[in-house]
Amino acid sequence: MTGRRSDGFTLVELLVAITVLAIVAVLGWRGLDSIVRSRVQLTEQMEHARGIQLAFAQMQSDLEQLADAQLLGSRQRLVADNARLIFVRTVFPENAPSQLQVVSYRLRDGVLSRRESVNTRDLTQLDSLWQVALGDTDPVPGVALQSGVAGMDVRIWENGNWRAPANNAGATQQGTAPQGAQGAAGMKGLEMSLQLQGQPNPLVKILLLGAV
Repeated sequence: MTGRRSDGFTLVELLVAITVLAIVAVLGWRGLDSIVRSRVQLTEQMEHARGIQLAFAQMQSDLEQLADAQLLGSRQRLVADNARLIFVRTVFPENAPSQLQVVSYRLRDGVLSRRESVNTRDLTQLDSLWQVALGDTDPVPGVALQSGVAGMDVRIWENGNWRAPANNAGATQQGTAPQGAQGAAGMKGLEMSLQLQGQPNPLVKILLLGAV
């Protein structure tokens, strides 16, 4: 008489089912982990891009108030290289005459920061503030705008051409050479490129110099 098989799974069938479930679980975990990692990376990229856009907006606001070249005479009003952007802008305090201020953007240790001097109407004091900005000896710390910046590059639009700042903004490698008002008046725009760490291409913004 042939024995009748009892209900339920055999040991082999259970082992096969457990193996299949384990494989499915591993594949599902890998897929979920990949989605989570991609989401985190995308969020970080969006935060960096948003921070750079805010930095660009601040730069545009500052540069629209770039001081008039005729007012400064032979003084510099803008210097730039791959680690800094320094310029003189006009500020308009409430219920007070217009004044001048030195604004500095610097890239150091991957952090882009902004610093502004006190306001002044005294050109002699402005010269001192300018030298402090060039030498980066201002004791007041700058405001960090964006971290994770690997590099910065600046070009200036002058007389129908893009040129490196050292060729047209009156800046030597130390950024101390004087610039005449006639040459400064020809600067109309500035191209700022910021390279974020881990990104293949820089973010580029064209900024107008002076009010339009």
